[in-house]
Amino acid sequence: MRPDTPAENVDHTAEAARLERTAGLYPEDAEALLLRAAAHLELAGDRPAATTLYDRLLSAPGTLENPALVRALKASNLWEYDHEAEARAIIDGVRAAAPRDPAPWVIVAESLEAHDELEAAQETFTEGARLLLTDVAEPPYATHPLLFGRHRVRRMLGLPHDDWDTLADTLHSMPVSLDELHDPKRVWSLGSSNPAELEAEISRLRAELGAYREALSRPFPVAMLHWPAAELTELLQAYPTLTAEYPSYETHLAAIESALRELAASGTRNLGVVQGTVPSYEAFAASESTSPSDASLLPQYATTLAARGRAVAWPPERGAGCWCGSGLVYGECHGVKTASAR
Repeated sequence: MRPDTPAENVDHTAEAARLERTAGLYPEDAEALLLRAAAHLELAGDRPAATTLYDRLLSAPGTLENPALVRALKASNLWEYDHEAEARAIIDGVRAAAPRDPAPWVIVAESLEAHDELEAAQETFTEGARLLLTDVAEPPYATHPLLFGRHRVRRMLGLPHDDWDTLADTLHSMPVSLDELHDPKRVWSLGSSNPAELEAEISRLRAELGAYREALSRPFPVAMLHWPAAELTELLQAYPTLTAEYPSYETHLAAIESALRELAASGTRNLGVVQGTVPSYEAFAASESTSPSDASLLPQYATTLAARGRAVAWPPERGAGCWCGSGLVYGECHGVKTASAR
């Protein structure tokens, strides 16, 4: 969500302006694009302008896919330029709303942590974990930062490991353990004149950089393209050659779920589903100077939608609606086999 390219290599103000213009051209993607623009403004040091973008989004909360995320980002930004009281009020509101997305929990908890509110940060991380991970057999990739952040704050507070700390250790795949990475005393070694201590700290920093690069390598999910029934009917009427790809709506839905499960079984993480529309697909085809009837364009279209922030994480969180739009809970729809396996 937040680009971290050094300011000397990127004109963040110009990039923010470009993203705002792009949001005007693609209103369906405005939320994701304006959040990226706000992040660039924060990196440029223009935090009031970033707040203006957050307020612009929040002026029509009914149109937002993730209003809690926007509020969390606004609170974090406000606190950085001395609007602490307003930031705290928004953070309290985010916590009270209990969002089902881990990102708002992580952002507000890290904001509290950054301002030495460690007890409150630990409580916030724990609230999010309790809401999203209770009775969950395999924590979704998006929840990993929630567990890692909680582990870090608890180490700083000197609290003993609990089950979720152990789970965080298990999920962490870098060669240096979380206990080492989150050791509050490790900062002392930075001022050491002992070569062995400095070498050990360099190893830890390399492990952190590896984890950071791994996270950056997944800027958007590996996404499967879903056509709602009405859109699929319109697509096949306009481009009948695509019937070979989509023999029927039921086959289309089954193929999506099957492909996602196969990818998950192979170890692929950060999976998602994007929803296509015929006008959007035709516009994409025109931008690629390709006919919409070309089936090879379909995966490119899915990737582009995911890059614009249009993907919905798979599998959905416990109790969330199915990705197919049936109105049923995932565990009672396409997730029936997954639920019964648990």
